[in-house]
Amino acid sequence: MSIPPIAVAVARSGWNWQWNQLMERLAPADNEGNYNRPPSQHQKAIAPSKQEIKQRSPQNRPYLIIGRSCPWAHRTWLVYELRELHNSLNLLIAKADHNTGRWTIDPPWLGCNSLLDVYQKCGQPPNHRATVPALIDPGKTNTDKPQLLGNESTQLIEVLNQWPTNNRAPNLLPPVMEKDVERWHELLQTSVNDGVYRCGFARNQNAYDRASNELFESLALVEESLMKRGPWLCGEQITLADVRLFPTLIRWEMIYQPLFGCSQEPLWSFPNLWEWRQKFLSQQQVLQTCDSKAWRNDYYGALFPLRPSNIVPAGPDLLQMINAPIPSL
Repeated sequence: MSIPPIAVAVARSGWNWQWNQLMERLAPADNEGNYNRPPSQHQKAIAPSKQEIKQRSPQNRPYLIIGRSCPWAHRTWLVYELRELHNSLNLLIAKADHNTGRWTIDPPWLGCNSLLDVYQKCGQPPNHRATVPALIDPGKTNTDKPQLLGNESTQLIEVLNQWPTNNRAPNLLPPVMEKDVERWHELLQTSVNDGVYRCGFARNQNAYDRASNELFESLALVEESLMKRGPWLCGEQITLADVRLFPTLIRWEMIYQPLFGCSQEPLWSFPNLWEWRQKFLSQQQVLQTCDSKAWRNDYYGALFPLRPSNIVPAGPDLLQMINAPIPSL
């Protein structure tokens, strides 16, 4: 028996109203339906002196808290691995709790079971959004009050680029490339890194079309630049520009293409960008920062307005997918 047209219309209208209410809490939009990321509640990132860090006992060194699924935290994790900061900075991985919408810490750290508890223990106000990445100084001794040193990824990757480590650690922001890195940041942050969210969280067709067009126009600019002056965004060496772009593109086929509708063109239609992604993934320790199962579980599990069933789709093996040759046209 077919469903009466009036029932379909009522159900559709009701669901659209509910969806808009949910999306307003999850991803607020302007009057034209464009996603507006809430202002970041961050403070200027700071760090203890290099000499002080070296003198700390291992358990009293600062901690970098990240979440596997968060692309902004992924940036800081990449710098941590590329510069081999293991002996001067501790890494703590928080887990996403889909029911509460918070980051949990298990086992507890500093007596805290969640990232929100850590923020409040650092003296942050109760209404402060507890986000990853977060750089926390537990103090020189176990009786010191912990301090939030920073929680904004753009600042933190620059701090971590100067973090004390062995002499072999690469400088990901060479002075001669600073202007180039900043130029890429200004181009890609809104149109690509945040652009995928502007596609996924668009409130109407026009907003989605605008975001999608800007996204793929920017990818075309990256493709052209890599063709002329690769293999990296700023030329002959990896910089923070590459670090900022990689977390978005490595999630492409798993998350942003199917769930956020970033499907105007397949990524393999940008062959130089495809090769760039393969080359970055092959860098030492980068693969261990990539957990496609966690990405799928957290995105599909937490963003229920985009996938109300909460069904987490199967995904291809990450290495096989990334290393696959570009399909013949």
